[in-house]
Amino acid sequence: MSIEAGDRVLLDYVGRFEDGSVFATSSYEVAQEHELEEAQDKEEADFTPLAFTVGADEVIEGIDEAVRGMDVDEKQTVTVPPEKAYGEYRDDRLQEYDPETFEGMVGTAPEIGLHVEAKNDLHGDVVAITDDSVQVDFNHELAGKTLVFDIRVLAAE
Repeated sequence: MSIEAGDRVLLDYVGRFEDGSVFATSSYEVAQEHELEEAQDKEEADFTPLAFTVGADEVIEGIDEAVRGMDVDEKQTVTVPPEKAYGEYRDDRLQEYDPETFEGMVGTAPEIGLHVEAKNDLHGDVVAITDDSVQVDFNHELAGKTLVFDIRVLAAE
């Protein structure tokens, strides 16, 4: 049975950057091998395959497209360009705030790496702080990057 839109699928995956470094996986062993931060904070049971409905906009477009036509137990390596993943990096999503204004909005003093959520549901990270400004990057952390996934279909219905 070839996978098509509307099917519910379960995938094992390893996500890499073009240089081969791993950024995400459903495998605890792979996460440990590549010293991913989440492997240090979670147990083996926390690593689970990716489940989604094909065509329901639940995963990035490149993965959704890649599984169509695949069968259970089939493996594939797929390269996903930014426009079919998390989009291009956009300079207009880098915002500056007065430190007092920032602290009033967020409720805490700024620090590099602090994750914030704006009222418009954008998520961002503090990337720079000076006496006069706080810079928050509202781009997705994988924006502008080409991603390579090794996927294996575990189940489809």
